[in-house]
Amino acid sequence: MAPLSLYGIPFCGKGICMKRKRVLSGIQPSGSLHIGNYFGMMKRMIKYQESDDLFTFLVNYHALTTVSDGEFLRQNTIEAAADYLALGLDPEKAVFWVQSDVPEVLEATWLLSNVTNMGLLERAHSYKDKVSKGMTPHHGLLSYPVLMAADILLFGGEVVPVGKDQKQHLEMTRDIALRFNATYGETFIIPEAHIEDDIGLIPGIDGQKMSKSYDNTIEIFCEKAELTTQIMSIITDNTPSDAPKDPETSTLYHIYVLFLDDAGRKELTQRFVNPGLKYSDVKRELIDIVWEYFEPFREKRASRFSNKDGVVEILKYGADKARAEASVFLARAKKNVGLNYDE
Repeated sequence: MAPLSLYGIPFCGKGICMKRKRVLSGIQPSGSLHIGNYFGMMKRMIKYQESDDLFTFLVNYHALTTVSDGEFLRQNTIEAAADYLALGLDPEKAVFWVQSDVPEVLEATWLLSNVTNMGLLERAHSYKDKVSKGMTPHHGLLSYPVLMAADILLFGGEVVPVGKDQKQHLEMTRDIALRFNATYGETFIIPEAHIEDDIGLIPGIDGQKMSKSYDNTIEIFCEKAELTTQIMSIITDNTPSDAPKDPETSTLYHIYVLFLDDAGRKELTQRFVNPGLKYSDVKRELIDIVWEYFEPFREKRASRFSNKDGVVEILKYGADKARAEASVFLARAKKNVGLNYDE
């Protein structure tokens, strides 16, 4: 059984509490934040800050694999930071920064690249999936997992909450760290993945994984008219209203239940399996539910985090703390590989 601290709960026995875990995760500022971001990662991160040592950041280097508009990336980085803060991230409880503000991560990426086998990268499901969907293959896309490994290892990440689709990338990070340590001596902490079994892949409005890359998202902070358009566009089958529906195969069902407790889920399931349910009615209900769920966050976003300078100050404050941590691991790595020729 995993220690309780892996789940954001400090375990105390015989009056002694276990050491807080270093929890680390990042999010791409490659488009407006959506409910897949929130339920898949951000909501968990905000809980972790209360009980563990949380490091979380915006991976704008990673975003360059799909974003080629500089102004878009600049704006989205600020917007994503403001959104994350509005959703409850506390920069006094967590270390929060932008990836490019910590240049040490690129040095670490090169060191790790030299112990990473090409076969490992070529087997990445994410890479093959993106190329199969028409994305032009390039080095950044192929080496994405090495940069991700640097992001984790350079800050001593012990627990990395990931979705099931990111499990392979975390396993690759472990492989890279183990190979580096075996080659040069103990340098990096070997991270563990934390995957919540009750949270699968969150579907987008087309039934695929919700992703900005697929343009199938339901945004958190959009206007209600846009939210209405997105939710009314969720794909459904042609089952008539007087026939039962299968909730397990319904994209609409799997999005709706994200906002429900156990009792609500059971009730919705019964509505699906019994005749009489109209998809259009369920979609209209969902519009109001999503709008009301994020209403307090929208108010906070508009009042506290609408000032760009204030958001930038928070990010720079976090970057200073992140760099202090990164410098320790990088110095150790550079010494172990023999780059400290002047000592």
